[in-house]
Amino acid sequence: MARDRGQPPKTDKATVVLNIRDENDNVPTIDIRKIGRIPLRDGVASVAEDVLVDTPIALVQVSDRDQGENGVVTCTVVGDVPFQLKPASEGEGEPQNKRKYFLHTSAPLDYEAVRDYNVVIVAVDSGSPSLSSNNSLLVRVGDTNDNPPMFSQAVLEVSFPENNLPGERVATVVATDADSGKNAEITYSLEASPLSSEAPGSIFSIDPDSGDVSVQAVLDREQRDTYEFQVTARDKGVPSLQGSTTVVVRVSDRNDNEPRFMQDVFTFYVKENLQPNSPVGMVTVMDFDKGRNAELSLSIQPGDHEQAAGIFSIENDTGTIFSTVSFDREQQTSYTFKVKAVDGGEPPRSATATVSLFVMDENDNAPTVTFPSNSSYTVLPPSSNMRTVVATVVATDADTGLNADLNYSIVGGNPFKLFEIDSASGVVSLVGKLAPKHYGLHRLVVQVNDSGQPPQSTTALLHVFVNESLSNATVVESQVARSLHTPLAQDIAGDPSYELSKQRLSIVIGVVAGIMTVILLILVVVMARYCRSKGKHGYEAGKKDHEDFFTPQQHDKAKKPKKDKKGKKGKQPLYSSIVTVEASKPNGQRYDSVNEKLSDSPGMGRYRSVNGGPGSPDLARHYKSSSPLPTVQLHPQSPTAGKKHQAVQDLPPANTFVGAGDNISIGSDHCSEYSCQASSKYSKQIHGLYQM
Repeated sequence: MARDRGQPPKTDKATVVLNIRDENDNVPTIDIRKIGRIPLRDGVASVAEDVLVDTPIALVQVSDRDQGENGVVTCTVVGDVPFQLKPASEGEGEPQNKRKYFLHTSAPLDYEAVRDYNVVIVAVDSGSPSLSSNNSLLVRVGDTNDNPPMFSQAVLEVSFPENNLPGERVATVVATDADSGKNAEITYSLEASPLSSEAPGSIFSIDPDSGDVSVQAVLDREQRDTYEFQVTARDKGVPSLQGSTTVVVRVSDRNDNEPRFMQDVFTFYVKENLQPNSPVGMVTVMDFDKGRNAELSLSIQPGDHEQAAGIFSIENDTGTIFSTVSFDREQQTSYTFKVKAVDGGEPPRSATATVSLFVMDENDNAPTVTFPSNSSYTVLPPSSNMRTVVATVVATDADTGLNADLNYSIVGGNPFKLFEIDSASGVVSLVGKLAPKHYGLHRLVVQVNDSGQPPQSTTALLHVFVNESLSNATVVESQVARSLHTPLAQDIAGDPSYELSKQRLSIVIGVVAGIMTVILLILVVVMARYCRSKGKHGYEAGKKDHEDFFTPQQHDKAKKPKKDKKGKKGKQPLYSSIVTVEASKPNGQRYDSVNEKLSDSPGMGRYRSVNGGPGSPDLARHYKSSSPLPTVQLHPQSPTAGKKHQAVQDLPPANTFVGAGDNISIGSDHCSEYSCQASSKYSKQIHGLYQM
């Protein structure tokens, strides 16, 4: 409109059309609003972690006041977040400067991974230059009970000592829950192990809040060394989730047990003559503890036998006992000692057991004859009845049992079967009728055997002098001494006439041989002299040789002793009993032992002529004057018995003494060399002596 300044002013109007061109001077605006059941307040949206993917959680409105291209807005979500924008509608009538979007979840949410997301939305217009703006939304992921309680170990092993006090804490089990709030609140409980139906509540308990496991009883490893149960952890979510672990309680050992031997007394039997360092037995000992508490050291302790520690040793690992010596039952029949076991605990504990070791007998000892001695003799009257006890052979054996069960037998010197010995008692009895030819000395070879395996034996000599009287004991002792040098295989009991005939034959043969030798020598000398004479002077027929021939001169024969006036033998009384006489040694010694060496007996030297007492005949004078046998003399050179003779205890044998007794000796009616019969007056004296 135009107005002038006149009075009245005049005006005029005109229409002016003004076209304003838009400038991009407005930034886009972003408005985030709640949608559905997703709570949104103060720019914070609470979304449960279990929402499905592509779930809209907010409505985003974008606008721009500019027009045209300046109002065309593009909206995006910035950053790596599990959210994206999707247009709410794609209608053609919608203004370009106003747009609506839904903010969707593009991936699963996990409260345990990320609890909050800051979602930044940027809007950019299409102006030139373009303008932009942004807005953010804090998305808080809400927890759901999607995680059960978890234990760090599927199996929890705990070592706990025995002999505890009730109520002691064994272990603390802890479970974790990735959830939060009530979903992470855990309670603990005990349950039986799947492998065991035993309820642990009677022995163990657990605090439901802290997970402390306590023992309610006293544990004994020797009774039970392992306990196994299950601990369950439950959260308070809805629904409640749970997890479990297996608890293994291994009861550790304390040195609360002493070593224990299987027996209080161990009895072993070993053979004597065992080689040194041989095992003699084994002891069994155990310790119910474990580890070092059960490591045992064994040692030998003196018991009844103070030297046991030096005689025995023990192997620590096996308990085998060894001997360091060879046993001799005859020296010691048993040993008693103790074995001590000490464990390696702190403090150490110990126990002892008694070991009784008995030495079993082996047949290592031959019987020993205590009666008779080899040099003794027994006088047996010819008038003795059958079954008369002549003597009893007494023997002992240092062994025991069957090894000392002795059997007696006559193995020689009984050619006439006059004597018999009881195999069990050793009693020698007369079982044959005595005849005059049986008079004289009989040497019975008695063998004593034990019942061991192999058996051992000893041979003894029993001298029996059969005669009416004992006129001169020295003669009998001389005969006994000679028998000790006679081989055992040779019987000295027999018919003396046969022996005398053999001796006479030997003498005759010797004399004839001597005469023939002398004649032969004379012929040789004569021929030699004749040849020498012929060589010097030649031969002259009818010439007498005046050289003398010398022949040996014969000595005068010894005069035979005269017979007594009557020429008869005196009657000799019978012995009233059997008399055993021990032969005397020089210097008053006696033959006391069957084990005596012959070198100690008078038979090893030259025996003196037999001389009787004042009233006894001189038998040696009779022998020298009339008997073809030489005076009784024993020489050390007498033949000894070889193996075939089975000499008794190295006794060299040689003799035959038994005479017929019914015939007289050569040149004497008073005393036979074999029967030693005395004259009447001597018989009466001796008879009176034995009757005393």
